[in-house]
Amino acid sequence: MGGLLLNLMPCVFPILSLKVLSLTNLGDERTAKTGALAYTLGAVLVCVLLGALILMLRAFGLQVGWAFQLQRPEIIVALILLMMAIGLNLAGLFELGTLSSGSKLQQKPGSAGDFWTGVLAAFVATPCTGPFMATALGAAMVLPTSVGLMVFAGLGLGMALPFLLVGFIPALRKRMPRPGAWMLTAKRCFAVPMFLTALGLVWVLMQQADRGYLFIALLLLLLLSLGLWLMGLLQRSGRHRPWWPLVPIVILVGGTLMIATPGGSNHLGANSAASTEMKAGAEADAATESVCPLVFDEASLSALVKQQDVFVYFSADWCLTCQVNEKVAIERQETQAAFARANTAVMLGDWTKGDPAITRFLAKNRRSGVPLYLWYSKGNPAPQVLPQLLTPSLLIEKASAGG
Repeated sequence: MGGLLLNLMPCVFPILSLKVLSLTNLGDERTAKTGALAYTLGAVLVCVLLGALILMLRAFGLQVGWAFQLQRPEIIVALILLMMAIGLNLAGLFELGTLSSGSKLQQKPGSAGDFWTGVLAAFVATPCTGPFMATALGAAMVLPTSVGLMVFAGLGLGMALPFLLVGFIPALRKRMPRPGAWMLTAKRCFAVPMFLTALGLVWVLMQQADRGYLFIALLLLLLLSLGLWLMGLLQRSGRHRPWWPLVPIVILVGGTLMIATPGGSNHLGANSAASTEMKAGAEADAATESVCPLVFDEASLSALVKQQDVFVYFSADWCLTCQVNEKVAIERQETQAAFARANTAVMLGDWTKGDPAITRFLAKNRRSGVPLYLWYSKGNPAPQVLPQLLTPSLLIEKASAGG
């Protein structure tokens, strides 16, 4: 069920635009079933492989959690380039058909395309699993390996289920619109969410890397776009092997990502002392009635709980659910005022770059990723786990009860 709901999440929906067009042109019964199975295989395979990799790394003593791939700036840059390339393809700048001319993949473009769409959708979907799969994925980390892998497989199967049903139920396929000229317009429109996804990933990269690394990433993006544009021109002119401009660019991109260092630092961790001072100043300022979050530290948390109520939340810049909860509930003026009146301490664990201390703490609370929201009542070291989707009224009620 958690995987099924993932199809509605903004980080997955842009990828599904790649699948929508193929649903309108499924062809005969065999083609429809093969395409649905290929997409399902891609989604399930990625979820299982990611889960297996996490379990293996943990067995070797490394502290990693779900969606760990977005904690690496190099992978974020690669995803930015991929999303931009897909968007430019949908916009009509170049075509993909000639890239595999004469290959076996071109003989089966539907199944191969469906498989890789499933792979991409599952890979990008992992940061969005928090609201639906937090407890299940956390349990998968401590369950026997075979049972844990079944949880990850279930996630991928749930995400692919709508397309699996369309492929195997003719009545559903008959409800799909017939292919026509409208598909070209739809294809161009679907380029927009891909560009927006690339833009969102650029924002995530800004939180993890310094300006120099960001400049390199944008330069690579420009070079890739120019290469794809040139390839499109060669395709339209009917030239042989129009893909040759991409060869030096791909080599340059790969080499740059291997040798470039992201730099930068955790923007909260680098300012721990400043954050503490800001909290003290905010508590003293009755006019603003706001509480600046302290940087998460388990020892400091234990000391604070003995003195006052503490609200602890774990977040990451690439976690859309986290960002929405912060804007809608945590950072609201009325919520901050309630925290200030009740003298409730607020502590933030920033997991954007995969802090091992936070990963260990998440594991103690049977979680494999963010978000996680904990409420500690004064003098009680056992926290209450709050829902994955917060509301201002919930936090205000907790603060008022404690105050």
